[in-house]
Amino acid sequence: MKYLLRIFHLMMRELAILRRNHLYAFCMVVFPILVLVFFTTLMKEGLPTEMPVGVVDLDNTSMTRSLTHRLDAFQMSRVVAHYPSVTEARRAIQRNEIYAFMYLPKGTTDKLLSNRQPKISFYYSYTTMAAGALLMKDLKTISTLGSAAVGQATMQAKGMTDAQIQTLLQPIRVDLHQIANPWTSYNVYLTTMIVPGIIMLFIFLISAYSLGTEIKFGTGKQLMEIAGNNILVAIVGKYLVQTLIFLAIVYAYEYYVFMVLGFPHLGSPWMLVLLGLIQVLSSQGFGIFAFGLTPSLRMSLSICSLWAVLSISMVGSAFPVMGMDGALQTLSWLFPLRHYFMIYQICIFNGFPLIDAWFHFAALVAFLLLPWFVMKKIKNAMLTYVYIP
Repeated sequence: MKYLLRIFHLMMRELAILRRNHLYAFCMVVFPILVLVFFTTLMKEGLPTEMPVGVVDLDNTSMTRSLTHRLDAFQMSRVVAHYPSVTEARRAIQRNEIYAFMYLPKGTTDKLLSNRQPKISFYYSYTTMAAGALLMKDLKTISTLGSAAVGQATMQAKGMTDAQIQTLLQPIRVDLHQIANPWTSYNVYLTTMIVPGIIMLFIFLISAYSLGTEIKFGTGKQLMEIAGNNILVAIVGKYLVQTLIFLAIVYAYEYYVFMVLGFPHLGSPWMLVLLGLIQVLSSQGFGIFAFGLTPSLRMSLSICSLWAVLSISMVGSAFPVMGMDGALQTLSWLFPLRHYFMIYQICIFNGFPLIDAWFHFAALVAFLLLPWFVMKKIKNAMLTYVYIP
């Protein structure tokens, strides 16, 4: 009972600190909400649309103009300019006016009609990965449609039926199943990684900052006195209020993206609750551990910032971890965001049971328990360390 009473007093003390220091309000509430609104609004359409492309049409026949119109009709592409030469189109790409252009040399139509296999060229910039990949798909589709149209007209002239023409044009039918994200929405892919990653960054920083400011403002001894000189009680009482606030933010994020925006979530709602809980607790565990390693406000904040920024690269969302070097694959285990992302993919995105992600769940539990190894150092810092600016 006395421990509960001490924890309650520590919680009241922490609430007073949160009210006095507005940095907590910004990092725990305002900034995470701004980040959530920013990313979900930025990628609201799911995919970039009407990306500017150019055309170099030296043949200038009804057929090549038809290909240009079809390219312009695609959702991703918008023909914004016609260029007299490849050199002019290349310069337009260098000036970032267009992402790609299609080159139709003179004689394309004649060669196509006489079955002499004309060659048309696509040039697209891959400096922006998403734009390059999507425009390449549109440009390849255009070439397929062009040759198919000529083949269809030729076979119709020979008296073939539509079924025979369809069989010859497409001998093998493809039954395509795009699982979990049938819209190929970048919002679903990226928001569900970036926003939790930034929330974890704030949790790292606030967890280390809270202990660091106890030393900076000389209140460490007061903290330990209220906790009865018990460091475990001090940690629980100090962080319980923050845990509740961060949980509210994480659950608000999950409700907004999965229930309001309709992001796919094949897993049960209880899995979302569990994932949010282990996300907050493991992040706090890492932040406290970072402070305990070097009981220094500056160093612990630096460690937390570095780890959070590297997490975005090591999570495996933009570049798959299995394609990384072996050492980097092993290093990725040391980032809580990587394990969070894997649990999300396995249990939420694809709806598989938690047992399939047991390793990643156990890893997050290990991050939660990390402070246990530095409890003595933190207690010693609270009682004896003097802040040096």
